[in-house]
Amino acid sequence: MEYLAGLKEYLNLNYDDFALEKAYAKGTWHIFHLHGKRILPARIIDSQTYEATLEDDQGNHLPVHKTEIKFFHSLEEAIEIAEKIKIERRVRAQNLEPVYYTKGRHFIKNKSLYPLMLEREVLFFTLLEGEILRGVVQGFNRYEIQISLKGGLPVTILRHALYEVQNKKGRSFLKSVQDRKKEWKKSQYYVTAQE
Repeated sequence: MEYLAGLKEYLNLNYDDFALEKAYAKGTWHIFHLHGKRILPARIIDSQTYEATLEDDQGNHLPVHKTEIKFFHSLEEAIEIAEKIKIERRVRAQNLEPVYYTKGRHFIKNKSLYPLMLEREVLFFTLLEGEILRGVVQGFNRYEIQISLKGGLPVTILRHALYEVQNKKGRSFLKSVQDRKKEWKKSQYYVTAQE
């Protein structure tokens, strides 16, 4: 039997605990980074399975497919966070659209994320429109990855918005690579036991 110690328990507690739904329940204001390079201060006033309605500071209501949301963070730390976002011009030049169907997405497996989170490895998250967020994984669930940028600034990335996830050495942790490399097996949390 092979497994990552604690992963099953972590998923049982956190896999359906969504920051987007918490933001909706609390009615708190955030900065939403949407496809089309749109950046919107807003709060969520309605949340359905695939769509959210955002209300901006003018009272306008904007229905968005949740796949259009790339990442979001608090309004209060917006300037500090904006200063830390870099752009990968090669990715931006591709003019990639949101990926509405799971088949075309750039997946990162839970068993890759879990040891990276516990080991606090610094990662570079490149999104579909070329934004690069450098940070450490603080948590993750079915649809989101919570990271902290330098200075402890919290950002929530929607997993469907990922283009690439790499460490400082340029090692990719996407499923397409890790299905072959299986880096999680090198983790101190990886357990092999006789049944």
